[in-house]
Amino acid sequence: MVGDSYNWLWNNPVTREVARCPKVVGDLLHWGYSKGSGQEVVTKVVEVVPTDMINIPSYARWFVRLAGVSGASAVALGAYGAHVFYRREYPEELKQVYETANRYHFLHTLALLGVPLCRRPRVAGSLIVAGTAIFCGTCYYYALTGSKNVRQYTPYGGMLLIIGWLAMIL
Repeated sequence: MVGDSYNWLWNNPVTREVARCPKVVGDLLHWGYSKGSGQEVVTKVVEVVPTDMINIPSYARWFVRLAGVSGASAVALGAYGAHVFYRREYPEELKQVYETANRYHFLHTLALLGVPLCRRPRVAGSLIVAGTAIFCGTCYYYALTGSKNVRQYTPYGGMLLIIGWLAMIL
């Protein structure tokens, strides 16, 4: 219960909302009036976090770190494509391949962020990392060099990506 000496503080709506901001999980305060007395009452709202969400194995957290590295490289390669590669006189096919590689690179970087929430993160994460490296890597290589030597491996990378997505539902 809030005492009378603090009424000036609690009647200010800005102060009340700032005080409501949780400092830690489960630290949210709720103001209301008790039914019988009509006095203002402050209660602490406790949020219960499911235990399985806290128990993410440490090896699964590495996929989040890999997603950070992969995301940074996808942004760098996207910037290179936009500012250097697309402005040069390359065939339109190579530009489309580069754009496809960059798009898939970004999408599967985001998929890596969800890997720690899977039941079998090692399997799903490893498949997605390998598939992204093979699929996007061969596409980037072909787009940048024009050499078709590694294009034969691109479908294998795509299959690993598909299997990686399916492994997320196991």
